[in-house]
Amino acid sequence: MRYSSLGVAAALALVTLSTSLHGQRPDDQIDARSLQLLASAKAAQGAGNLALAAETLETALAVDPRNRAAFVTLGDVSLAQGLSGKAIRYYRGALTLDPNDLAALSGQGEALVAKGAIERARQNLARLRKLCVKGCAEATQLAAAIARGTAAPVVAAQTAKSGK
Repeated sequence: MRYSSLGVAAALALVTLSTSLHGQRPDDQIDARSLQLLASAKAAQGAGNLALAAETLETALAVDPRNRAAFVTLGDVSLAQGLSGKAIRYYRGALTLDPNDLAALSGQGEALVAKGAIERARQNLARLRKLCVKGCAEATQLAAAIARGTAAPVVAAQTAKSGK
């Protein structure tokens, strides 16, 4: 008698666990509505309507928070709006889903440069170069952004010394 109640409890736990796992989608299946919203947001971004693009991307992430491309695009839109802190956070969201996302690493590096965190941007560049053994456009783009970012304070200091 003691064993039957224990068996019933174990069976109930097993049934509960299997039904909850059965209802979940695999990680690589993004909700189609979220993908449609992403496409709409990219169109708005291309048309220059960054506010609409940001709102649409946030909706896409509410529909499916595993949409890594929406995180990256929202980071790009935030960076274009001059909101580098927000962009860093969105790129971090994409990197949480896939730590080797080249676009997110590059975008986050550019946002870090905009914030003045050159050393952290260099860490992203080193990681990109490790991932892209033969070189890739993302690493080249981030290297150029770091070069521009480190040159800007030097130019400003020289301009201040010359009195212009």
